[in-house]
Amino acid sequence: MADLKVGPVLGVEAETAYTVVFSTATDVQAAEWVVGGTTRPCKIVGSTPSSTVWRGERTIAAPAGKSGKEVSYQIKLDGEVATCGNGRTQWAFYVPGKGEQPTFAYGSCNGFSDLALMHKTENPYLLWQKMEADHAAAPFSLLLMGGDQLYADSIWTSVPELQEWNALCQDDKLSRSANSIMRPQIDKFYEKLYQTRWTDPSMSLMLASIPSVMMWDDHDIFDGWGSFPDELLGSDVFQYIFQTAKKYFEMFQIRSRFNASLLDKTADHYAFGFSFRGYNILALDNRAERTLQQIMSSDQWSALIAHLDTVTKGHLLVLSAVPVVYRDFSFTESLFDATPWEEELTDDLKDHWRSKNHQGERARLIHRLLKNAARRKAEEKTVILSGDVHIGCIGVIHDQARGVKVHQVVSSGIVHPSPSRLQWLGIMAATNDRTEYLDEAQDIRISMLTPFASDQYIRARNFVTLKLGTDDKLWINWQSEGKDEPSYPVE
Repeated sequence: MADLKVGPVLGVEAETAYTVVFSTATDVQAAEWVVGGTTRPCKIVGSTPSSTVWRGERTIAAPAGKSGKEVSYQIKLDGEVATCGNGRTQWAFYVPGKGEQPTFAYGSCNGFSDLALMHKTENPYLLWQKMEADHAAAPFSLLLMGGDQLYADSIWTSVPELQEWNALCQDDKLSRSANSIMRPQIDKFYEKLYQTRWTDPSMSLMLASIPSVMMWDDHDIFDGWGSFPDELLGSDVFQYIFQTAKKYFEMFQIRSRFNASLLDKTADHYAFGFSFRGYNILALDNRAERTLQQIMSSDQWSALIAHLDTVTKGHLLVLSAVPVVYRDFSFTESLFDATPWEEELTDDLKDHWRSKNHQGERARLIHRLLKNAARRKAEEKTVILSGDVHIGCIGVIHDQARGVKVHQVVSSGIVHPSPSRLQWLGIMAATNDRTEYLDEAQDIRISMLTPFASDQYIRARNFVTLKLGTDDKLWINWQSEGKDEPSYPVE
């Protein structure tokens, strides 16, 4: 029997450029993507300890008019129809018509920060099941995923050699190399993580049925990556972990360096951008080059600015894994900075765009997005999509002088539970969400908003849907685990 180990995982990389990735046993000699009765060969883009990773590419034109079409497909391995881990041999996805308003789904935080939390969470994949039902009723055109597509935090307890290394003092950690025993253990850890987490029936069906675009965050590597001291980030063990996580992210989430949407295929980052049915989709890579001093390198900034210069019309959706508009943690961060043990306590605080070391870079991003918004028509929206914080909310950046707005939508997590009531009270006590002014004239105002039918912060697992309504408003609808159905119209 021809079996798939991971996948198929659909993707979109341009208006008509659809892709698929999947992994197979290493003895498979040839793989093909059969779409609508036509067959095209797939190419090898990588390998894991026990599998080969393949990529297929197809150009699929949008139907004319306002009606889309369903496209069915299969995977063949050495001429035999392949079966996924859940017994399926055929899948289908929706291609919206040229005149049709596409419907997007957005989610993040697809996992658990600790195993105890996973075991006590009832029906972890409930919202994937909800998405499956919604997709069956009215198909999504794209699935946008903003980071933490899986949680690799258990690497420190699951990899024996890392357990020993992690027990060493700091000096010994820095002097030790990732040895020949540790390296394959780390590789097998990530392989198993993708194979176990991405094969849940509902989730795997959605990844096979809705073309996705993904950008990573720290948990795709391990918690806090990029917000540790430079000497630790640069250590041989940390770097080997990062390079291994990067390899798996590149194969399964970005779908290899062949991805047509990458802003720079030779760079150390994975920022990408493309247009789709009147929307410009731009993903910021806030992890690959992150340090305590920077979020994005000068190379990524140059690529980002150059790309924004090409965005002259249409709506703009920006993926930023960590919220740009959110509660202010800087006071709490400063308190911990005065303590000798702050490194162990503040990696999450230093992850935030409003961390004291990142505030200038944040302002730069905001000004660039406002400048771009002012160049486009007033009715065209700019929306930042973020996750990370395990709640849902919405905020707005309002440039009153130029009469433009940038909204930010946070959806998190699709699997990870929200903070408990006690935890949330602690967060509220240690932070604030007062209106922020970004310029001397106080023309640029940043504030949190309150969705309809909800508190300001949605403390429940959730994902969002986005669709332009007949009222020319981009409707944001949180699909939540609770009884509320929050929504907000972006004007």
